Amino acid sequence: MLTASYVGDHAIQVSEAEGAPPGPGQVQIAVAFTGLCGTDLHILHGNMDARVKTPLVFGHEMSGTIAALGEGVSGWSVHDGVTVMPLLWDGTCPACVAGHTHICQNLDFIGIDSPGSLQGLWNVPAETLVALPTGLRLDHAALVEPVAVAVHDVRRAQLAPGDKAVVIGGGPIGVLIATVARHFGGDVVVIEVDEKRRAQIDGLGFATLDPRAVDQVRWVTDWSDGAGADVVFEVSGAAAAVLGATALAKVRGKIVVVAIHPTPREIDLQRVFWRELSILGARVYERQDFETAVDLVAGGVIPADLLITRIVPLSQTQEAFADLEAGRAMKILVDVGGQA
Repeated sequence: MLTASYVGDHAIQVSEAEGAPPGPGQVQIAVAFTGLCGTDLHILHGNMDARVKTPLVFGHEMSGTIAALGEGVSGWSVHDGVTVMPLLWDGTCPACVAGHTHICQNLDFIGIDSPGSLQGLWNVPAETLVALPTGLRLDHAALVEPVAVAVHDVRRAQLAPGDKAVVIGGGPIGVLIATVARHFGGDVVVIEVDEKRRAQIDGLGFATLDPRAVDQVRWVTDWSDGAGADVVFEVSGAAAAVLGATALAKVRGKIVVVAIHPTPREIDLQRVFWRELSILGARVYERQDFETAVDLVAGGVIPADLLITRIVPLSQTQEAFADLEAGRAMKILVDVGGQA
């Protein structure tokens, strides 16, 4: 089978490998599609070199079918359509004991801390599987993981129907957050500097702002009848966005930090103090977020065909990352299993 591995120094190596049978408690998945995301870009840029062991077969946004069952696995059958919630926790650390297993202090994020889905046959613990409904297209199903991120972000914000929500950053996760927030009753605007992305987002029925051309604070103030936004999602990862986010939130509003910031950022704590703002982190997801995400994708709430810019063979993984980094794509899927 073919695999794509991060080997350091911004490089990906595509090579042949032998697939091992699943061990006890494991399931072997014939991977169909793997989506490439911002976290993978952070790996490729070397931002996680202190954490990953190279060569690393990476990737975690995926879909596929069960190819084989390891000893002791029950409740699953060969050919079942599945995706994977790529989190393994120890169950014993203070976070786990407090009920926050998804952010275990010793978390194994599969695809970062252990091998991921950019390989034809992938062995994972059976408890990480999430069932896909019959009839759901596998290319669409590869979006379930990022949709689960968006569901968790919106749930962390405790967004209520009628709330004003500002999404800073119109990349794939920003668009998904906007879509989920709107589905659950939010009134949403997306701030995005890239003209092509704004056009795509406009086409999905969202209001968009170019912060270079519009006084975004004044616009949001007018839009919210002078109050400010109930919740601001910082998805861009840009220093200027973090600094400006506090000016967009209402009294006792919430700022949800979604983007991975590789370095510390400056923030306006005077504004946090003055308006009694809440700053929330939103890192990954929980099982209920994944199950909701499956329903949203299967139900057509997520505009999958509009989000998936193209599908490429595994051999073109490096080139696909170059396109993502240059802003030439919204979401690229790797056809790991030769489906397309």
